[in-house]
Amino acid sequence: MSRLLEVTELTAGYGPVQVLHGLDFHVDEGEVVVILGANGAGKTTTLRALSGMIAVGGRVTLAGRSIAGRRPETIVRLGMAHVPQGRGTIADLTVEENLRVGAFTRRDGEVGADLDRWYQTFPRLAERREQLAGSMSGGEQQMLAIARALIGRPRLLLLDEPSLGLAPLVTRQLFEQLGDINREVGTTVLVVEQNANLALGIADRGYVLDTGLIATSGAARDLATDDSVRKAYLGY
Repeated sequence: MSRLLEVTELTAGYGPVQVLHGLDFHVDEGEVVVILGANGAGKTTTLRALSGMIAVGGRVTLAGRSIAGRRPETIVRLGMAHVPQGRGTIADLTVEENLRVGAFTRRDGEVGADLDRWYQTFPRLAERREQLAGSMSGGEQQMLAIARALIGRPRLLLLDEPSLGLAPLVTRQLFEQLGDINREVGTTVLVVEQNANLALGIADRGYVLDTGLIATSGAARDLATDDSVRKAYLGY
């Protein structure tokens, strides 16, 4: 697999508070990679740094092109989509209007076909295509946020705590769909997630953050059986 995302000595923070202290990691084309860590470890900050939402130091390349310091809209056009915590759907727009907003970078004639594709993947969205996004359940809004990101045909999808606030059954279904999307469409995924069991279940590799540093990394199956990871994040 070719290297899609390469991160070297990444630093970032908020004002005088430095949160990330020189991260080195990568994501290969077609992989699902999970970032685990306790609250405050720097997981969300990492995704914000990658997508241009905060100032960074170090080197970040996407498909060989430097993206460190670029504006978020430029990074989107280069092939990265970010679904933040809280989903970020546009409450006053319908489901279909939200999806069409996600296709704003597209200059081809295949948006309609992609709408059909994601309606098939997320049938609940098809049922509610004329419904205002703000009136839907949390699980439905999360599906919409992910579909809206995917309709832009990103090379790399960043997901920040997709299970946050969702019922366990909805969360399991969502992760099954993410695994299917990765296998069937080939979208590369970098996901931050507190539910380590589900995240490691669909991931190829993972990194564990601890106070802005990478504490350990490895294949998902190895992290799932690592004693320290099991005790800290898997609950057994």
